[in-house]
Amino acid sequence: MAKETSQPFDDADWIFEMKWDGYRAIAEKKGDSISLYSRNGLRFNDAYPMVVEQLKNISGDAVLDGEIIVLDDEGLPNFQYLQGYAENQHRPIQYQVFDLIELDEKDVTKLPLLDRKELLKKLLPENEVIRYSDHVVKNGKDFFKLTGQKNLEGIMAKKADSFYYPGKRTTEWLKIKHHKTMEAIIAGYTEPTGSRKYFGALILASFKNDKLIYIGHTGTGFNESLLKEIYDLLQLLVQKDSPFKEKIKTNTPVTWLKPEIVCEVKYSEITKDGILRHPVFLHIRIDKNKNEVKMESSKDIKKSEKKVDEKIGEKEATQKTASENSSTVQKGNSSKNTASFTTRKDGEEREYTFGKIKVTVTHPDKIYFPEDKITKGDVVDYYISMADYILPHLKGRPQSLLRNLNGIHAKGFFHKDAAENVPSYINKVIVHSESNDKEIDYIVCDNLATLVYMNNLGSIEINPWPATVKNLENPDYLIIDIDPSEKNTFDQVVEAALTVKTILEKAGADSFCKTSGATGLHVYVPTGKKYSFEQVKDFALIICTIVQDQLKDFTTLERSLSKRSNQKIYMDYLQNRRGQTLASVYSLRPKVGATVSTPLLWEEVKKGLSPKQFTIHNIKERVDKMGDLFKGVLGRGIDLNKCLKNLGE
Repeated sequence: MAKETSQPFDDADWIFEMKWDGYRAIAEKKGDSISLYSRNGLRFNDAYPMVVEQLKNISGDAVLDGEIIVLDDEGLPNFQYLQGYAENQHRPIQYQVFDLIELDEKDVTKLPLLDRKELLKKLLPENEVIRYSDHVVKNGKDFFKLTGQKNLEGIMAKKADSFYYPGKRTTEWLKIKHHKTMEAIIAGYTEPTGSRKYFGALILASFKNDKLIYIGHTGTGFNESLLKEIYDLLQLLVQKDSPFKEKIKTNTPVTWLKPEIVCEVKYSEITKDGILRHPVFLHIRIDKNKNEVKMESSKDIKKSEKKVDEKIGEKEATQKTASENSSTVQKGNSSKNTASFTTRKDGEEREYTFGKIKVTVTHPDKIYFPEDKITKGDVVDYYISMADYILPHLKGRPQSLLRNLNGIHAKGFFHKDAAENVPSYINKVIVHSESNDKEIDYIVCDNLATLVYMNNLGSIEINPWPATVKNLENPDYLIIDIDPSEKNTFDQVVEAALTVKTILEKAGADSFCKTSGATGLHVYVPTGKKYSFEQVKDFALIICTIVQDQLKDFTTLERSLSKRSNQKIYMDYLQNRRGQTLASVYSLRPKVGATVSTPLLWEEVKKGLSPKQFTIHNIKERVDKMGDLFKGVLGRGIDLNKCLKNLGE
């Protein structure tokens, strides 16, 4: 996401793109399967079928970022035509793609922007619907002037070597607009006066420091049909009480609303009191989430400009050089596996205390699992209750954070480079990524306070490295991920796991099984830091190859979803590559039912087993009774040479 600045600029280290007046949309292509959705998870497949159909012409799998627009008679974007596309399907529609997030299941967010755009340009087909959003280098001022002459919204300025930061608003991406516009939340409407129907003005709100604040009201920008359309839209949100804590003064009675719907307005300026002057309604933004609506004052914009000024022309004094094995560990303080908490700010925050360490959890009452009525606070309390069991499997390990900020039904994202500016009690490690040739700053989960900090960032699921900072090149265990396709039964998954166990027994290797917490099973083999990732991966491939040979009818080694049958279980040995992570034992999964990745006795791995048996509600009682069945995974480890010899006999 981009911050706003008011002045265009020239700089050779920046590129400048068109700021499209449309719906920001992510497109995921996997085989012939296309998902097209907004940043708040709104599905666009049915609304814009032509875009979906043309995305199928992309060769390979990819995740794209772009803007859906509809053109007017002059070939310029028209937001009204986009909103009313059902009645404007004769007009040209385009998906202007400006970034690449994933290519053939490989995360490319840590590649420099220009490298991502080069890959994107080669990837996209040549047609009138799926378009590569081009850019100019250096000349931001002239480009901004040109867009003004065309009466376009503005431009985007992006640092040429910037990474893609999912869910993060940075000054490396900037929006520069010709007109002052902003999103606002509709919190109510006033009664109409005179001959006007439906309502007089919309009461506007925004969030500031997580508090809903009044920012003014707008009664202009409507015609009669739009008044009725918006009035009908708002009726399901009517409530008795004002959503504001302070009293709002109006000249006519107000109908208050649940503050859910976002609109866009233009305005002349923001007063010192934070009120919009002369706001004019532009349109409803169904693609925007209310939680994204933050009040940016002129001071905030000036701060962005100051940061940009500091970056422009700035040259790096040194260039990082590091080998594949390089890492730097920074130690924080430890904490006990006990906690107490107090609730503050009318339930908007909890402060957990771990000895001398305090961790704030915001919005503990936010619903994460709607069907199960499980909140963010419930997730935190679960991990605290399971700390004695899960922390031994997390300590010393870099963490890839899977963040589901808005619960299990909203789009989550992986955040590896998460340790910048963390509290002092959190340990971290800088690891060189060979694939991206970049340094990644990982959080290391060494204590319960860190685990709760991760939960507060939206980490329902916990994903540790299989290696520790003591030896990042040699994992503690081998993993075989038994991953079913759509048409497989769980009994087939069980059969595959038991076949893995039989082969490992012949090899003389101990093995441990757990549910994935989703649809599969994971088999672990302790390797005790004796072997490299490459050696462990090769041994896992041998095991999976033997399994596939014995269970030809329903297993495969084909990783690509588009190339393998939907009736075949993928025997995934590639989880043993450096940097790969998997849901930890005892980790919650962001799935309906709040399932938990649960260790099993091998005698429990039989027909009739279901991962849905093990949830947040019953796992603690089970583990207290049975102990940590996965403790042996952290043991001495196998003798790989003996195992290979045994398999060859």
